[in-house]
Amino acid sequence: MSSNNNQEEFFSSIEQLGQQMIEAGELMQKNAQRLWFDMQRQTLMNQEIGEALALLMQQPDRLQAFQKAMIEALASINSPSEGKERDRRFNDDAWQKPGFKELKDIYLQFSEATMSLFSDILPHDEDKSQRILFYVRQWLSAIAPSNYLMTNPVALLETQKTGGMNLVKGLHNYLEDMKRGKGLQNIRMTDLNAFKPGENLAITDGKVIYQNDLMQLIQYTPTTDKVSEKPLLIVPPWINKYYILDLKQENSLVKWAVDQGQTVFMISWVNPDKSHADMGFEEYVKLGVIEALDAVEQQTGQSSINTLGYCLGGTLLGTSLALLKSKNDKRVNSATFLTTLLDFEYPGELGCFLSQEQLDILDQQMESEGILDGRALAMAYNMLRENDLHWSYHVNNYLLGKEPPAFDLLYWNSDATNLPAAMHSFYLKNMYLENKLKDPGGISIDGVEIDLRKIDIPCYFLSAQKDHIALWKSTFLGAQILSGKNEFVLAGSGHVAGVINPANSGKYSYFINSDTKKPAEEWLETAEQKEGSWWPHWMNWLTELGGSKIAARDNENGKLKAIEDAPGSFVLKTLD
Repeated sequence: MSSNNNQEEFFSSIEQLGQQMIEAGELMQKNAQRLWFDMQRQTLMNQEIGEALALLMQQPDRLQAFQKAMIEALASINSPSEGKERDRRFNDDAWQKPGFKELKDIYLQFSEATMSLFSDILPHDEDKSQRILFYVRQWLSAIAPSNYLMTNPVALLETQKTGGMNLVKGLHNYLEDMKRGKGLQNIRMTDLNAFKPGENLAITDGKVIYQNDLMQLIQYTPTTDKVSEKPLLIVPPWINKYYILDLKQENSLVKWAVDQGQTVFMISWVNPDKSHADMGFEEYVKLGVIEALDAVEQQTGQSSINTLGYCLGGTLLGTSLALLKSKNDKRVNSATFLTTLLDFEYPGELGCFLSQEQLDILDQQMESEGILDGRALAMAYNMLRENDLHWSYHVNNYLLGKEPPAFDLLYWNSDATNLPAAMHSFYLKNMYLENKLKDPGGISIDGVEIDLRKIDIPCYFLSAQKDHIALWKSTFLGAQILSGKNEFVLAGSGHVAGVINPANSGKYSYFINSDTKKPAEEWLETAEQKEGSWWPHWMNWLTELGGSKIAARDNENGKLKAIEDAPGSFVLKTLD
């Protein structure tokens, strides 16, 4: 009976796979133009690696040293490897079996020697060198024996155990990912049915009190009898969605701030489609930050407002503050910048995607489609940590045929948003490629030359030591541009975990030092280390700037009529 059931399951799976393959073929035909642009990017990558190989061939002594290093590595392959950090890709005990252990050790030695070899021979062009090293690392990660059935002992054992059904399920998972990605490999990192904003994420009580074509504005319901006189407006990034700051109640920065007696307003950006193609960076300033400030002032009667910007939202906020200063608009009382770049001198590995040639291809694609598909952008970000955010799921989902576990943070990471062509092109060219924002008059918004130096309000900068998106030393440069009293705080962990670190977590630590005039390294050497979350330190700073305590504001009886309950409808729109 069991054998018959297995046979029926197998036949049913094969029939389903056949239909999925037909659908995948149709998708490829529909998305031929997108695949073409992807091929052009691959060609650029191959050209630069080819140039590096040509340089290598001109230095036979380095090739000989590489060969010698590999011979020595092979000779010592069975020697104890004490002191070396264990690679998580090979944690399973099956990798200690004869044959697989040696294969794993050879691969790790080869990877280390190859990265060292290319590091030594690359040209003096720092941007180009970083790109080539990034491409080489991607190649080395891709050829890891853990990624292939016949060289992964864990996958082979699973195949033997299930009679091959893990591979059938894996192919099913792969084709589902391709379908969901509209021809792009949109690898699933969590159970996408386990979460939904408004049900078990983004559930802090509030009302949408204003909206336009670009954003909704949420006012959260107070939980204290008294609140700070000056409200707090949060400007999140428009890549992904605002609820990274309002995941579950226990790790929601929004909920915690409300509980500390803050009147919190949150911008929730639209998930744009082709109709938003002409929405530029200027529209995000004017329809986003400026109109949100107008609405907060109208709703509360307060003309002194504290603000917070996260990542790209911080870059947008900084630009908006400079515009307001030029117009003698003094409504913003303070600004908090979370992992924000204002000076893009050191863009980190994101710069590997941003050569002029790559941007030319991207501009052509966005001109054709009207938007940058959020799935493509998510893939680029994931490849900054390729083994954690891509290849580990390749093994789990495709080779082992398993489902990824439910994880709120990775659900948010997968809930991607599109980007309007005009805005994204302006942002990449003027910020990342040409680094104009830091220069007085480098960019203009609404006919006004932007000068960040004129921002003289109190500012709180929070960066993260292991941030791979906004390098902390680069965010530090941004803090040095502004002319007000700045507080710079360096948290542990990375771009998200360093920020979303609840007050009672007991995790990580942070460094404080009010002297932001010295170089970053000197700042860190003389900084004071504090244990735990940075949240209470920030709240103390914010409360001092919040004015007197007043009766809590009712978000249902303000001057602006409530449109709908939080989290609103904009955040619920997913990619087609």
